[in-house]
Amino acid sequence: PPDQPQEEWEGLDQEEVDFRKQQRKARTLANMKFIGHLFLRGLLTPKIISQVIQDLAMCDAGDTLPGEHVVECICELLNSIGYTLENMEGMPAGKKALTQVCGRLKDLKGRKDRNGRNVYSKRIQFQIQDLIDTRAAGWTKKVFKKAPKTKEEIRIEQDRDIRAQVTGKPTNDGASQVIAGARPTYMAAPGNPAGGDGGNWQEVSGPRVGRR
Repeated sequence: PPDQPQEEWEGLDQEEVDFRKQQRKARTLANMKFIGHLFLRGLLTPKIISQVIQDLAMCDAGDTLPGEHVVECICELLNSIGYTLENMEGMPAGKKALTQVCGRLKDLKGRKDRNGRNVYSKRIQFQIQDLIDTRAAGWTKKVFKKAPKTKEEIRIEQDRDIRAQVTGKPTNDGASQVIAGARPTYMAAPGNPAGGDGGNWQEVSGPRVGRR
């Protein structure tokens, strides 16, 4: 986790400490994506992944709250597997665990300390709300492709937005809809973790080598 004992950062300036913490955080979130990938690939069962998210959220811990970095890991993992876990046929335990964890996150979002202050930062609260909204929308999210634009392209977009406001017609904002946590088509379907070809190697013919 990004938060470590103070002794680890002794002798380092603040810039180096921040850099190392950022690196550790990036590795931790990457590990969450990797775990999600294993589940989507069929290498982790719904029962195991359900236990993972329940343990991370400390669903049975009552007033013992997970750290911010743990909550961020939960959001990262659920955004990677949510749709698949919720919609697996014959696997109601996955949806049940997902409902429990999302309920727990909603509770954590509103938690306050003895002084009436929010336990979690605004950034974490926004992440939790974004996850809840994504699930409510059937795990669909808008994704914007970032690309540099010329001044002329910006002017054209502004003119288009103004016309849209006048006519009341929606414009194409350049966003595409994606399903968060859906199993990609190149991955194995449930019940066939090895892949659509049964896990067999594809035979590829190579160039013939003549005898001398």
